[in-house]
Amino acid sequence: MAGVFDLELHDTPDGEEEISDDEYFEPDIQDNLSRSQDGGEDGMEMLELTENTVNPGQLKVGPQDFELLKVLGKGGYGKVFQVRKITGSDSSKIFAMKVLKKATIARNAKDTAHTKAERNILEGVKHPFIVDLIYAFQTGGKLYLILEYLPGGELFMQLEREGIFMEDTACFYLAEITMAIEHLHSQGIIYRDLKPENILLDNSGHVKLTDFGLCKESISEGGLTHTFCGTIEYMAPEILTRSGHGKAVDWWSLGALMYDMLTGAPPFTAENRKKTIDKILKAKLSLPPYLTNEARGLIKKLLKKSPQERLGGAADDAKPIKHHAFFRHMNWNDLLQRKVEPPFKPSVTSEEDVSQFDTKFTRQTPVDSPDDTVLSESANRVFLGFTYVAPSVLDELNNKPWIEKEPRSPRKPGFRGAMSPHQSSLVEGFRVAGHINGTEEMEAMDTTTMVIPKRSTSPAIATKNTAFKQAAFPGSQNRPPHLRMN
Repeated sequence: MAGVFDLELHDTPDGEEEISDDEYFEPDIQDNLSRSQDGGEDGMEMLELTENTVNPGQLKVGPQDFELLKVLGKGGYGKVFQVRKITGSDSSKIFAMKVLKKATIARNAKDTAHTKAERNILEGVKHPFIVDLIYAFQTGGKLYLILEYLPGGELFMQLEREGIFMEDTACFYLAEITMAIEHLHSQGIIYRDLKPENILLDNSGHVKLTDFGLCKESISEGGLTHTFCGTIEYMAPEILTRSGHGKAVDWWSLGALMYDMLTGAPPFTAENRKKTIDKILKAKLSLPPYLTNEARGLIKKLLKKSPQERLGGAADDAKPIKHHAFFRHMNWNDLLQRKVEPPFKPSVTSEEDVSQFDTKFTRQTPVDSPDDTVLSESANRVFLGFTYVAPSVLDELNNKPWIEKEPRSPRKPGFRGAMSPHQSSLVEGFRVAGHINGTEEMEAMDTTTMVIPKRSTSPAIATKNTAFKQAAFPGSQNRPPHLRMN
């Protein structure tokens, strides 16, 4: 997939991703961007092709073009805000703004690589069930990603309120997620972080996959990568053993998510990471008796510990999953065209409504704190080329009557050459705690003392769900600790 950041990361056997010096190098930009052609015909001038000399009317945006409304989330790298655009043709529209600190990201080559990959993917992948990137820009110390605002919030919050989903509800969400994952795989991308926190709902209740920071690009059929990353409870065994993994890891995560939706917890949980990993690798899958044969059959096939035996693990990828009896009533063409009615329509009163997001964030005062960190020139180079404007926005701009301005001599003082903005890494759907991004970080953790937050169950949980759960799956009311990590 062509993108601003076209980089190839080669995973080494020990799980470390090697990044060549060339990936951080950009050829010198000429100081003088325009030259007069001495003695040239008709005094013709020659201009270097840059973002300032090509399409000079193209929209430029920055933090000053957005009004902060609410805090939607926080993570180790920055914040996500609900914002209103206050300039341009899309003035008054509501967006989600992810703000990342360059200094934090630039510290680690792996974080920088994940940031670049995420930026590429958001620009290049367009799908009804994947979040849209509208703008990307940067300042001296921060990176900004402007994404469509999805007022339905995280699927995690909906699952938290309900406790468990009925099978027809789970079937709808799983089907839309399957189509999103299938599309990513068709583009050579492994997602690697499927979990309820990374699935957002739009105002109609349709799914939008978000947060592409742990994706791996350019994976050909049968190709393997070795990076240890993801969220433990949803990670496939082959990631945990560092034996090399491919696209089949996403179908394991789908199985773990399906189990979570239907029982109230992921299939393998324990009081700490070490024991959870041990269960994933060795424990036998236990299924509650109230699940239908179709649901039981799909979960079993998705949670095969061997990726070669796992449904979706072969070259036909999602096809056998979509043909499984659990999805027998699903019209996949209608689903792709968003003609299937969602089981839950978010209760929002306006496009600014944040009621579906966690109040511990939305009650905070929205402040994009100043960042005086000064990065070296070499550190800033890794963020060159981050700026992005969605084609839909440019179409709006280009359809407006063009006003010819008086030509300005490029040799006048103050003419600025192309300076690619310094921005990168998007944290689609910031998470509350931290991801496991590499082997060295995992080894440094004290896995025996990690306290994992529980997913609470709302008192308003549907009576039928509660009775069902307590009668058929008595252990589920004492929900095991739930990892919610970045």
